[in-house]
Amino acid sequence: MFLREDWYIVRNYQEFVKRILEDGLPDMISFDHDLADIHYFDVDISEFAEKTGCDCAKWLIEYCMDHQMNLPEFYSHSMNPVGRDNMMNLLENFKNHQKILLRR
Repeated sequence: MFLREDWYIVRNYQEFVKRILEDGLPDMISFDHDLADIHYFDVDISEFAEKTGCDCAKWLIEYCMDHQMNLPEFYSHSMNPVGRDNMMNLLENFKNHQKILLRR
């Protein structure tokens, strides 16, 4: 799946936002939590301003709410288990919220 020629790789929050704003929502997104090199070191990242994949997921949810769109299919290939769980829980919660709204 990741070797398809229509697969685009974005490496940071700004590229993620730009790609969606320019080309619309893709059919599927695979998230990595740790986007900056500093995320891979055992340091307190709270002092750094670099955004994570979780920030991308939050932006995607806001974008979908603002445009009344469903989330695309999503996965995570992150090797950060806590970050992966945070992103996936956030996205799953929004997806479930959308399902509840559609039933009304």
